[in-house]
Amino acid sequence: MADSTHDERLDPAVLDRLEGLELVARTVVEGLMSGHHRSPLRGSSAEFAQHREYVAGDELRRLDWKVFARSDRLVVKEMFEETTLACHLLVDASESMGFGSLSWSKLDYARWCAAALAHLVIGARDTAGLVVFDDKERSKVPPSTGERQKHAIWRMLEGTRAEGPTGVGDVLNWVAGRLRRRGIVSVFSDFFDDMDKIVEGLRRLAHDGHDAILFQVLDPLELRFQIEHLVRLDGLEGSGTIKVDPKAIRQAYVEEVAAHNRLLAHHAATLGFDYVQLDTRGSLEAALSTYLAHRKARARGGRR
Repeated sequence: MADSTHDERLDPAVLDRLEGLELVARTVVEGLMSGHHRSPLRGSSAEFAQHREYVAGDELRRLDWKVFARSDRLVVKEMFEETTLACHLLVDASESMGFGSLSWSKLDYARWCAAALAHLVIGARDTAGLVVFDDKERSKVPPSTGERQKHAIWRMLEGTRAEGPTGVGDVLNWVAGRLRRRGIVSVFSDFFDDMDKIVEGLRRLAHDGHDAILFQVLDPLELRFQIEHLVRLDGLEGSGTIKVDPKAIRQAYVEEVAAHNRLLAHHAATLGFDYVQLDTRGSLEAALSTYLAHRKARARGGRR
């Protein structure tokens, strides 16, 4: 996940020491901008999209005087970035997201990503909204713009705790029918849910014209199960307690998790959505860069 543009301000170990999501969000976005040398959203604002006929009320500074000199036609230059887009942030706060083998949990990491995206999106004058969920919508900040909106999103994320059962698929299905504005739906979850229900929810999003990015947030221990001693495993969502020798089940566990994740990635790709696996040890750059790629594609008039 690291590359030549990596900035320590995108490192979760650094972010974990910061106080408050506002500081985290600003730190992450500053780190991203440093790597890109300029605002990656505003950078394409100078890219020409098309001409259209001048209508009363258009700003004179947007007229293309070269075209007028050649044809006596008054036309206005439109740029790709002039149409604002909506970013719908969906953050899974079910009990399984409270797991963490590091000093931060999966929910902490998801919060950092969502807070930074809200700062990035609203700073570019786009619209951002937030839904926090477990097996249903728990709380929300309706999509809007401006400084107050950023702070409302940050406050809600800061007050969110990991609790309740998982229901990613049901929530995606429910949310899809209630998003009034098409846009980019950024889902932060471990996606430990019934695959058929997840796929049903994703199909509903696609049917309603949304673009989706599935950010699967996983702890390194969940990916590799590197435990060398007997452990007691407590189900985070009421599934009971067992004592196991991790070495005896490691291979089967890793294969099962990998198969689940491959299937999730496959269904996402089939629907034209992106799937990004986020290891909570890794830089936040992957999350923000993936969103930016989608933002640029949508601004040009097409889904990725």
